[in-house]
Amino acid sequence: MPNSRNLSINTLLNKALMTLQLASKKPSNQDEKLFDWLEKRLSVKEKILTYNPVTNYQQHTLHYAMKGLGYLPDPILEGMIGYLKGPNSKQYLHANAHLRLILAVNNYLKIPLELMSMPELREKFTADAVAMQSPKVWQQTNSNMLSNITPFTKRSDSSVSWKNEVIANADDGGMTLRCYKAGGKKSGFRRKRIHNPDETVMLFFHGGGFCIGDVDTHHEFCHTVCEQTGWSVVSVDYRLAPECPAPAALKDCITAYAWLVEHCDKLDALPSRIVLAGDSAGGGLSTLMAQQLTAPSKSAWTDLGIDEQKTYSLLKKLPSPLAQMPLYPVTDIETDYPSWEIYGEGLLLDHADVAVFDAACLENSLLPRLHVLNSPMLGDNSKVCPTYIVASELDVLRDEAFAYAKQLEGYGVAVETHTVLGAPHGFIHLMSIHQGLGQETNNIIHSFSNFVREIIGTQSRLAA
Repeated sequence: MPNSRNLSINTLLNKALMTLQLASKKPSNQDEKLFDWLEKRLSVKEKILTYNPVTNYQQHTLHYAMKGLGYLPDPILEGMIGYLKGPNSKQYLHANAHLRLILAVNNYLKIPLELMSMPELREKFTADAVAMQSPKVWQQTNSNMLSNITPFTKRSDSSVSWKNEVIANADDGGMTLRCYKAGGKKSGFRRKRIHNPDETVMLFFHGGGFCIGDVDTHHEFCHTVCEQTGWSVVSVDYRLAPECPAPAALKDCITAYAWLVEHCDKLDALPSRIVLAGDSAGGGLSTLMAQQLTAPSKSAWTDLGIDEQKTYSLLKKLPSPLAQMPLYPVTDIETDYPSWEIYGEGLLLDHADVAVFDAACLENSLLPRLHVLNSPMLGDNSKVCPTYIVASELDVLRDEAFAYAKQLEGYGVAVETHTVLGAPHGFIHLMSIHQGLGQETNNIIHSFSNFVREIIGTQSRLAA
């Protein structure tokens, strides 16, 4: 039966790809431009500016397949959704046919997490996440043969480069940080290149239930933040459960923050202008970081033994973050909110997934389940930095994001909440294959950057 299911869906995908003349062959550079051409006609100059040498496109086949489906007529998409027994428009009012088909394909082919070993699950998640990303974000700026030709460089263009730094984690093992820098934007008569004009850096924590995910799975989002804002971005490859249960991930993130404070100058940023961000489990880490950096709990760290007093002492020395942006975060591991029942089945994150991640992260932890360092809403959030919270409508975790926002507002913390209608949990992984979610993601980045710039402006006026 599994073979017939895979054959059926492969047949559907191949038909979609044939419609776009991309089936059964390695996509070429010309094929990539087909998508841009379908959205807008490019001038000769624009085509030259967007030229990149052909690299390894085969690993991004899923990007072409899923993006290509979006160009099919709605009747065909609805037919495929019906074949896969996917959700109809009445079930998810704000999700178009393309997105509902993506959800249907995922649900049709999904393997229960408990049937996979954690190493196998990690490998599959990374492969799928990278396969959905645009090949463009994997090309370093120096790979563009025209990047140094000044006459062809548009005034608004900015480039992104990145490199991995290996530092010691909280327990003296190795930990990778991926550091992104924008090439700067040209402005003025002499067209001087300005690097990171906001002198801001984002410290990003990837999602994946504290068990899967890495700097590759969230490369596209971090690359896009850097490109759009001009900020530097540092993505943290913290240790994962069950090998390293809670609070190992949090400790690693604190270590990464301390490293960043010392090395901000290399990223054209100030230690006072570090912003936190993360999605899902990473969003939960962001909220825990925002809490412990502003009001560290000595008793909470004492619960881990005398050795962890060094972590508490470190937290007391570190500057507070400027702001945070948790995306569909984990904030309350115990309360059953309405969204838990409404959206617990048939989406990208379901009840069974949460149970697997929960057990892996907490069963062997030295801390009790209901502990300040496990559940952000249990701690002191009264002094948390200004917060821009992003929630997904079709998400089992939606209502705990709202509850966290309400708690912060009760303390008088500056909070903005943005809900993405029709979006499932994990939607930033779909940013380059679904046009609507791509635009939503860009809007979120733009809104958060304005949110941060208003904070910077207010601080500057108060200091004057």
